[in-house]
Amino acid sequence: MASTNKITLKSSDGESFEVDEIVALESQTIKSMVEEDGVVSVFPLPNVTSKILAKVIEYCKKHVEAAKSEDRSGEEDLKAWDAEFVKVDQPTLFDLILVAFSYLNPFSPFSLYI
Repeated sequence: MASTNKITLKSSDGESFEVDEIVALESQTIKSMVEEDGVVSVFPLPNVTSKILAKVIEYCKKHVEAAKSEDRSGEEDLKAWDAEFVKVDQPTLFDLILVAFSYLNPFSPFSLYI
């Protein structure tokens, strides 16, 4: 059964993003916080700008959707999507790398492309 609980993530520049809990839990940092403290209404991410947080949420949503899929060809599609996802300007890629290793599981598929 899919999670319908929502978690709000707040970027360093004050923008709030309401996401499904299952998407937010792709972040190992948030997952640990939830396990330790229970669900908190707002998770501040003081080192993540709204631009980068939006990209990270996009990435996490895509991977949650892919995990639900039973289609075997979806794995190759996801790899192609990941490769396209990191085709961004160098400063954005640098910020994504920092966020990936600070907040996401370092063994996630995202780390294979950076």
